[in-house]
Amino acid sequence: MPFAFGIKDIIDILLVALMLYYIYRLMKESRSLNVFMGIIIFVVIWLIVSQVLEMRLLGSIMDKLISVGAIALIVLFQEEIRKFFYTIGAHQRFQSLKKLFKWGDKHSKEDRSHILPIVIACMNMAKGKVGALIVIERQTPLDDIVATGDVIDAQINQRLIENIFFKNSPLHDGAMIISKKRIKAAGCILPVSHDLDIPRRLGLRHRAAMGVSQSSDAISVVVSEETGQISTAINGEFKLNLTAEELESLLVKELSQ
Repeated sequence: MPFAFGIKDIIDILLVALMLYYIYRLMKESRSLNVFMGIIIFVVIWLIVSQVLEMRLLGSIMDKLISVGAIALIVLFQEEIRKFFYTIGAHQRFQSLKKLFKWGDKHSKEDRSHILPIVIACMNMAKGKVGALIVIERQTPLDDIVATGDVIDAQINQRLIENIFFKNSPLHDGAMIISKKRIKAAGCILPVSHDLDIPRRLGLRHRAAMGVSQSSDAISVVVSEETGQISTAINGEFKLNLTAEELESLLVKELSQ
């Protein structure tokens, strides 16, 4: 019986190729490319042994390894898998659908009154070249990051922000998390991005800001200790050297969506 090959098979192959390509990109960004290539080689050998050569004993052993290995891969690459699904959900078309059904509409115009203290504090710290990293939570919960720091749960206050990031403060090296119009925690540890496209002149604070923006929809605001420049990281993209007006406008726009 001749092998039937139709349009459905072509679409199937293209979809698998597309999926493998995105997994390849994800593994390359997370420096897990060698592991990914090792998995691909193992799967190819397993298919040859079980389907082509029909070695039942070796094939059954590899079948067991594949079934157990699937669970192991989920545990091993949980951050990458989370990032993959977040990237899908954060796609512009899905965000438009989200707005259509008004999902997650928890921000209002009242957010402007909570933005000004952040902007003023950042400008004051920039003038004094005081390093700071502020993360503003949006739809994606940051409870796991909050747990790494000291819970504060206070109203957003300019002087409080400046005091937390004062150079002699025990919390100034970590990140501040703002959630639901309140300062939730400070001294928090963020996932650091290993993206090779980040300019070398940007320090660890910027890499941490990029890391949390790649794994969530949070807004990261960074004040450089070396240059005093203010930057933001949103959806894996930097906006560098912002003025007070630009920072306020950006925060108003992003928190109103």
